[in-house]
Amino acid sequence: MVAVAAALGAVTRHTLDHVVSTRARSFPVGTFAVNVSGSLGLGVLVGIVTLHDLPVVWQIAIGTGFLGAYTTFSTWMVEAVRMMQSGERARAICYVVASWAAGTGAAWLGFAIVRAH
Repeated sequence: MVAVAAALGAVTRHTLDHVVSTRARSFPVGTFAVNVSGSLGLGVLVGIVTLHDLPVVWQIAIGTGFLGAYTTFSTWMVEAVRMMQSGERARAICYVVASWAAGTGAAWLGFAIVRAH
């Protein structure tokens, strides 16, 4: 289940990143969108599993499989390093901080959505 979900997550990430990135080239919006939406998804998933006592296998298959392959920490870091190497330190710092803040906020929002229902 994890391998199948991971394959679907990787294809989804590639597709979304490509679609978003072709529209906004000045900032790595594709990776940003993938990581923030993945954080929201994981917050919802963990909230559902935790608060509604679903079998943890769902968290493993969807969380580790799909969302683990969908989100991309390594690409986020490489993009930040490339910005710094090209002299865009302020932009890199903005990207890292915005990604961290939006991702954390999205995960929190995911929990809050589940808690509210």
